[in-house]
Amino acid sequence: MEISLSGGRFQSCLREIRARACDVEDSKKGVKISKEDWSKLHVHIASYNNFPTAAGLASSAAGFACLVYALGKLMNVKEDESQLSAIARQGSGSACRSLFGGFVKWIMGKEENGSDSLAVQLADEKHWDDLVIVIAVVSSRQKETSSTSGMRETVETSLLLQHRAKEIVPKRILQMEEAIRNRDFASFSQLTCTDSNQFHAVCLDTSPPIFYMNDTSHRIISIAEKWNRSEESPQVAYTFDAGPNAVLIARNRKAATLLIQRLLYYFPPNSDDLDSYIIGDKSLAKDAGINGIQDIEALPPPPEIKDNIPSQKYKGDVSYFICTRPGRGPVLLTDESQALLNSENGLPK
Repeated sequence: MEISLSGGRFQSCLREIRARACDVEDSKKGVKISKEDWSKLHVHIASYNNFPTAAGLASSAAGFACLVYALGKLMNVKEDESQLSAIARQGSGSACRSLFGGFVKWIMGKEENGSDSLAVQLADEKHWDDLVIVIAVVSSRQKETSSTSGMRETVETSLLLQHRAKEIVPKRILQMEEAIRNRDFASFSQLTCTDSNQFHAVCLDTSPPIFYMNDTSHRIISIAEKWNRSEESPQVAYTFDAGPNAVLIARNRKAATLLIQRLLYYFPPNSDDLDSYIIGDKSLAKDAGINGIQDIEALPPPPEIKDNIPSQKYKGDVSYFICTRPGRGPVLLTDESQALLNSENGLPK
């Protein structure tokens, strides 16, 4: 699908990058562009997502971060990632954090023009490499209320948001920074889950109320909470953005295999196609003893289930799972075979 980038958010990013463009010269390709010329040139962009768009999985954050980073490289912009993050934020607020890998903080800033509202990296992706992430894609359908319009309505109508912004968030950010610095999973998990739940409480406090989560989201929370309470220390954290899809963070690889077993026990696939049901790091399922549909059918009930309570299964309620880990920020690819545009004519391949 090809669309015009005439929208305000795209144009803001393009305008800010063009204003910072420098001379570009590539003798091998015979390209020479002065910084004054960039304002006259058109840009053809090809973009590809390997996860659902507009479904509450930060697709706009990833997209705008890559857009700004790619334009910055194309136009030889000298600003660093933090300075670029202030531009990406104009496309999508969360995009400023996606200019870095690992753990990133979005600084609110004080300037009226927002110039100091940018992101800084707290720790890179190797700082806490025990963590494993499993994303349960409950629905890949486009959500009814977009993040941007939803937040606008919340700011205008929710008194709980005002309390959260003034009293809760500043303290919680400091606690989260300390938990990340010390790799303290118990604190990290408690803060992550509590903040996610309060975010959705704020959505419900909006007029009219915003329902991002659904019954499957609530069941996943219940599974995580029961498991954590049955152990001496939390094994998994959960968080939901503006959508029903769960981002589950396991404390280590062993906990991640136990997590995927629980998730597959409760949410078996609709078909025998396990390859498209678990994507990303498929070795996680193999480590959990899952090599085929028969292994899912043979999974025992999790030990935290009371013997006298039959456990219901919810076949087909999860579309698929993505297994991954904390990753890096945008990367400039040098292999031209991975490019989405044809270098001869600039059109999509």
